[in-house]
Order: sequence, then C-alpha cells, then structure tokens
Amino acid sequence: MADKLKITLAQLNQSVGDLAGNAAAMIAARRRAGEQGADLIVFPELSLIGYPPEDLVLKPALIERAAAELEQLAIATKVPGPAMLVGSVFVVDGALHNGVALLDQGKVAEIRLKHELPNYGTFDEIRLFQPGPLPEPIVFKGVMIGLPICEDIWHPDVCRHLADFGAELLISVNGSPYEIDKDTLRIDGVAKRRAVSTGLPLAYLNRVGGQDELVFDGASFVVNGDGSLAVQMKDWEEQEVTTHWTRTATGWRCDRGMIEPLSDHPEDIYCAMVLALRDYADRNRFPGVVLGLSGGIDSAICAAIAADALGPDRVWTVMLPSRFTSQESLDDATECAKLIGCRYDTIPIQPAVAGFDEMLAGSFADVDVDITEENLQSRIRGVTLMALSNKFGPMLLTTGNKSEMSVGYATIYGDMAGGYNPLKDAYKMTVFAISKWRNKHKPKIGLGPDGPVIPESIITKPPSAELRPDQKDSDSLPEYPVLDGILLGLVEHEKSVRQLVTEGFDRDTVIRIERLLHLAEYKRRQAPPGVKLGSRNFGRDRRYPITHAFRSA
Repeated sequence: MADKLKITLAQLNQSVGDLAGNAAAMIAARRRAGEQGADLIVFPELSLIGYPPEDLVLKPALIERAAAELEQLAIATKVPGPAMLVGSVFVVDGALHNGVALLDQGKVAEIRLKHELPNYGTFDEIRLFQPGPLPEPIVFKGVMIGLPICEDIWHPDVCRHLADFGAELLISVNGSPYEIDKDTLRIDGVAKRRAVSTGLPLAYLNRVGGQDELVFDGASFVVNGDGSLAVQMKDWEEQEVTTHWTRTATGWRCDRGMIEPLSDHPEDIYCAMVLALRDYADRNRFPGVVLGLSGGIDSAICAAIAADALGPDRVWTVMLPSRFTSQESLDDATECAKLIGCRYDTIPIQPAVAGFDEMLAGSFADVDVDITEENLQSRIRGVTLMALSNKFGPMLLTTGNKSEMSVGYATIYGDMAGGYNPLKDAYKMTVFAISKWRNKHKPKIGLGPDGPVIPESIITKPPSAELRPDQKDSDSLPEYPVLDGILLGLVEHEKSVRQLVTEGFDRDTVIRIERLLHLAEYKRRQAPPGVKLGSRNFGRDRRYPITHAFRSA
C-alpha cells in the first residue's frame, strides 16, 4: 500500500475526431511524466476523441476506432512509466457511455462511467449517452481512488457514494467550457464543497482550447479535504503538472504546489476570444483571416484579436469606403492597421454602388431612398470580402457585436457574411472594455504587438455604420449603456417588460427592444459561429423559435 503518490495532471488541447493525434499527444505526455517519476498521469474528459464530440459519437466507425486506439494506448503502458487515466466512449451492454479507463501494465485495468449527464445550456449528453451506475472507487497501488466525471461533481450524490464506498481521494476529469466567472464557481461553488463534505482531496482536471463556439480555459486545480487550495494550474494554456500526494494520519493530502494567477476581467474574455479563433482557424486549415476595417471599434478590436490569435502576418484588413465614409474613419483605419502591423488595403465600393443604382433604377423608380440602399452598401462590402476570401483562402471574419445582433442592427448577407465572429457573444459595452484593456496590456497568449493597437479616437467617437450622411447608431437605438442593460435583462435573465420597467427602464423603449429582439431571430439563425462568453449565448444556450407571437408586455 503506497504512502506517497505522484500524479501528473495533463491539461491538454485535444482535437475532436483526431484520435491518432490525441493518442500521440498522450503518449508524449506520459513520457514526460515518467521523467518526473509520476505514478499516474490523468487526461481530461473524452480526451481520446475530443470534447464535445456531439453527434460524431453516433458514428459506429468512430466508436470502433476509439476502442482500437484505447487498446493501443493500454499496450503502450507495458513500457515503464506511469499508468494512464484516459477518457473515451465505451459500449456496455449495447449502450454508449462517456467514461474513463485506467490503463496500466499493458491492459485496460478499470473502466468507470459517467453517472450524471448534463442536459442544459450547451450540453446535450442525454441525446448521446446512457448514464452509468453510481461508480465505485478503483484500486491503484493499494489506494482507493474515486473518479467522478465532470457533471458528477456538480451534484452531491456521486462524491458521497464514492466516499461511502471507501474512496481516499477524488480525481475528476472535465470538459468544462469557459463562462464569465466560472473558475470561481468551479472552485468555491463546487469542488471545495465536495471536498469538505466528503473530507477527501479532489483533483480537478479541465481541458483547454477552442471547439467551434466553445472554448475551454483549463485552470485545473487541486483542493484538499479541508477546502484549502493546494495547486492552481494556468488558464488558457496547455500545462502538465506533477502533483505530490502523501498519506497522513487523517487521510491523503496533496502537497502545496504552484499557484498560478488566473486572468482577471476582462483579460479572461479577451483570451477566450483569442484562443477560440486560433483553434478554429488552425484546425479548419485557414492560412489566415480577412476582415473589413471600417474605422469603427468593432472591426478594430476584431483585427486586434485576430493578430493576437494568429499573428499580424496572417491578418488582412480591407477598408471599403463609400461616399459616406468620413476622412476620420479612413485615417483611423489606416492608423489601426499600422499599430497592429497587419496588411491593409483599400477597395472603394462606389463603382459597385453606382452599378446597382443603375441596375435597379427601373424597379426602384418613383420609390423613396430608404434602408434598402443602405443595406446594398453593406452587401457589396460582404460580396467583395468574400471574393477575396474565395480567391486567396483566408477566412472572412464578421464583426457584429451581441448588442447589434440582438436587435437586428446588422445586414444579413452583408456585414453578417463570413465564417466566424469573435464578438458574437460580446455586448457593445464589453467591446469598449476589452478595447481599452488591450491598449494597455498584451494578453498572456497573444501573438500581436506590445502597446496600443487601437487609436484612441476609434474608442471615443460615437459609433456609426456610415451608410448615410451623419449617421449615428444612437439615431436608431438607445445609447449603448441603456441598450445593454435592457438586453442583459431580456436575454441573460429572461426578465419581462414589467420587471425591467420596475428597474427604471422606459416602458416604450423596453417594448421596442423586446420586439426587435424577437424579430431578429431569423437573422441570428443564419449568423456565423462565434465564441460563447456568457451563460446565454445565441444558438447553443438560448434557443428561441423564429416564429412566435408571445410578448411579455
């Protein structure tokens, strides 16, 4: 019976569906852990196939290949080195399960299955898996180890059951996506409570990296049975940490190790955008990105995010001026591209605008100029940028923020055209906050330049789409602090018009914004993906019908 253990926590960035690549990364990590004298190395939830796999796990070919790769990983443990805890999919009595396997001495020694399957927000595991029974501990080197998987620790039953069956320490493998303030919730709201209630230390291992609209922040940690934090790993970066465990008179305890500082707000939001875009572009094999740089704050911060994600040499910005574009916007866009260090071109759209005016003159005769002509400018820009993307290969970024997307202040097939939107879940006031932050700080994972990246004039000038003379966003919308306050209530907290009015918002304004929010649902269904930041992002968390008649007023 061991009195000491060395357990390596491998916070890795797995690629969904790349079974061979994920397995190779685990073998390499095992080799490094062996050099540290580790007894056991642990990998995140579903580490072999990547997380979340969604309906990919319903393909029999993937399940078969996962079983074969797991067997090869098990055989690899014949080579001296640590045992491995590997997450994968398992078929038991014809049912598909999310589980974790202990690989040791050349074989699959133990398998434990996830009991609690999340079915809320971004999670849809009941669609894919069957719940396993309440798990019992495994025995490793004479030590009883409980293996609650992700959602299993968010409910008390599994950890309590493991403690009752003799578990001496808990290791929880996770695929927990980033949300604002979620690291505090994981540690204080969940892990410490389970550790204290059972009296058992708990190692919490999370994955890191982007997967479509989700991003995982890592930030793995260990808490002891008294609730004290023993180890805190980095956020937003891969990391392998060998933790040291000792059997004491009162039970197992993890020795105090490194305590890495976690990103403060709004650096956490900015890093989420950077890492999500980096993995999305790289794993979909785009050579870089292209975007319209208008001289406004949304496109400016998107260019900065792209440069921090991919490097300035992979970012192509294009100014597409019309006759309504101000000299200030031209100067601001030029200066922004210079600060970022990215490619910058100018393609005037007036010839195309004139061509459409001529083409539609007969159909539009005796009809007043209205928003149709404004939208044509946006759509001409979208077609132009897509042509550059098609011809040269970079992915087109869109730049509309969540405030605009909430109320439909975006042109479908125009500025909404593209492959990915870093700002999809960022309200306008968040855009201001991260822009000001980025001008004073370089993110820990950033590849862009030091120093300011956005001219101060872009941050301070009134927002405008510049689709007609002297246009301002405030002509059509409430001032953004008011708009965002209303949207936070309607979208994030599902409040009624009456509730928001009692909080001090103007009734007519709230009714109008709620109406616009519902009308714009069809646009959002056709919007490109973008990283989830809050608890109610459009598409994955908030799933409203396009057609409905309910209003809360």
